Amino acid sequence: MKTIQKIGLAIFILCLGVFISLLGIGHYQLSDKIFKETITDANHQQLLKPAVSFMIDKDYDSKIAFIADFKKAFNSVNDEFKKNQQWDKVIYADYTQPIVKHSTIGFVKENSLILFFICFVVSSLGGLMYMIPALFIEPVAGIKHNDIFKTAITSRGIIAILFSIGLISFYIFLYKAPEYITNWILLVDDLSFAISGSEASQWFLYGFLYCLVMTVMSARMYIKYRHNNYQLVRTTSVLFFQIAFAFLIPNILSKLNLPSMDFKNMWPLDYTFFFDYRIDGLISKGLLGYWMLGWGIFLFVVGVPVMVYFFGKRWYCSWVCGCGGLAETLGDPFRQLSDKSLKAWKYERVIVHSVLVFAVVMTAAVLYTYFTGNSKLLGIDTGSIREQYGFFIGFIFAGAIGTGFYPIMGSRVWCRFGCPLAAYLGIMQRFKSRFRITTNGAQCISCGNCSTYCEMGIDVRAYAQKGENIIRSSCVGCGVCAAVCPRGVLKLENLAEEGRFEAYLRPEEK
Repeated sequence: MKTIQKIGLAIFILCLGVFISLLGIGHYQLSDKIFKETITDANHQQLLKPAVSFMIDKDYDSKIAFIADFKKAFNSVNDEFKKNQQWDKVIYADYTQPIVKHSTIGFVKENSLILFFICFVVSSLGGLMYMIPALFIEPVAGIKHNDIFKTAITSRGIIAILFSIGLISFYIFLYKAPEYITNWILLVDDLSFAISGSEASQWFLYGFLYCLVMTVMSARMYIKYRHNNYQLVRTTSVLFFQIAFAFLIPNILSKLNLPSMDFKNMWPLDYTFFFDYRIDGLISKGLLGYWMLGWGIFLFVVGVPVMVYFFGKRWYCSWVCGCGGLAETLGDPFRQLSDKSLKAWKYERVIVHSVLVFAVVMTAAVLYTYFTGNSKLLGIDTGSIREQYGFFIGFIFAGAIGTGFYPIMGSRVWCRFGCPLAAYLGIMQRFKSRFRITTNGAQCISCGNCSTYCEMGIDVRAYAQKGENIIRSSCVGCGVCAAVCPRGVLKLENLAEEGRFEAYLRPEEK
């Protein structure tokens, strides 16, 4: 079994090396045809053509040099208009990524299918081979420490730091410099045409990688928690909602020339839902668009209070949400790294509710602009509020920190400290819900498994020792604390609302 595991790890590392090396491979040549096919706006063509004429049919060995020349030409045009205050002529569209992608020639473009197979299929098989030995270890319902703090990747070692740097770098490229990962985007072009009817963008690549990683790491969850039906069903649920609702359905809708929408996502997590282009785009599609707009409003106005009342925030955070799905699969090896201190809890409450307030203010400003046509609210440009939220919350917090800090701060950094929807769900769960985790303190042996593996930074053992119900607003009801308890002390329950704030006694304890 160890041999199979080592072979699987070697295959995965080799494929990962190939994947990363693709970033530096390729030649680039911008032809007149590619220029016209990529920049379809006639006015933009006319304005940019003289500036980029020196690049036409020139062979570039370096992607960096190609990008530098195109950006220099593009910026020279815009700078001239800005200097002369000809704001109506300024080109706001960023053509860099599609220009680089379409101008790529050589090995990657000619061998995209085989490289797709190596980088995604073979690497996934290698990862699965690495997990196989765990199938032959008898699952234990209780203690699962398994030297988790002794490995370099699960205890903030050098591998964990490198992994974190890699994740953060990926998000920086994804959001701020997608032109540098065009070779990766080319690998999924055929798949994108098949599903969405159009060429791949960096967001299609991201969605595909997201689903692939969750699928492979879900296999690990199935193996690790095969003794626990709740975990098996929950893992299947988040995987299904991610692949079907977040990836396939929106892309299929785009192929049918219908509004693309993730029907499980909602405001304020989907902070762009009330942006002018989203509202206008939905309304322009007639009855279906109005229904989609109504569905999005219904979810957070009616769906959240009703579902949280009966099932707690777990119905979304642990069963439906894509962010939670990645945290529960890719992030599972790092859940023990969450800070359980009182200080962390205090920071968590202040920060996450501040983000919720920020989201409400930003959305109010956006709607004010939409309905009044006034770009300023109380003297502040509403567009800048939207931009600041998108940069600091959408990119920095949710992306780079939220996922990149898995190996450093645990798997739910974004959910604990940054997600405005989690804050909204948590407020409802804390004060108006039937959900709680009941504890049987008489059976607790203080092993600490529950607290160790709580990804939300809750000191579960402290509640168990006192026999208190766990009704913390941050609890996502993942149930891992109950799964790793060797004595069955913890139980996830939906009981009568009355008595939630009191210790619950099971019939056998009365």
